[in-house]
Amino acid sequence: MDKRTQLSLIARALFRMLLGGLLFWSAGCGTVESPNMSGTTPVSGAGAEYLLGAEDVLAIAVWRDEHLTKEVVVRPDGFVSFPLVGEVQAAGRTVEEVRADIAKRLAKFIPNPNVSVAATKVLSYRIYVLGRVNKPGEFMIGHTTDVLQALSLAGGLTPFASENDIRIIRRINGEQRSIPVPYGDLKQGKNLERNALLQRGDVVMVP
Repeated sequence: MDKRTQLSLIARALFRMLLGGLLFWSAGCGTVESPNMSGTTPVSGAGAEYLLGAEDVLAIAVWRDEHLTKEVVVRPDGFVSFPLVGEVQAAGRTVEEVRADIAKRLAKFIPNPNVSVAATKVLSYRIYVLGRVNKPGEFMIGHTTDVLQALSLAGGLTPFASENDIRIIRRINGEQRSIPVPYGDLKQGKNLERNALLQRGDVVMVP
């Protein structure tokens, strides 16, 4: 056995120990194994538009009224403030829902207001891809993303990745769940219903 092979085996063993420690810690925090959980519930619902969250930035404008053109940040309580209408709930809504709400309230002051709302910065939808990928880290994405897309964003698997041991670590109602990902099947176009859409804060762990 050459030195390079020895180092690879040692690195693999160390990583498995690290992963085991993480899962053990998660178990202490209420992690539940979910072998049959497809994880298909997305952040904003299957096929739906992106749902806004805290820290997202919105550009709101009313046509022909410079005083009603403003860039606002969704606060931790999920609301934004806008002249005349006051507090508007943004978190958990689409951009169109926020626009319609503002337009409806402004109609009390302005006839047929032409309101536009755009998400200029999307900072609330963060996912993490860790372990044996080429570019591990945190990813901020302005739309729902599935496991295969997330792994692609992370540069794909390294040659020593254990592709059939990939898991999603997700917090649901205060409990952490470990969701297996059948990557070997997915890359062959099989069991595509298990290509889970990731939720805010999900961690994709690649041992």
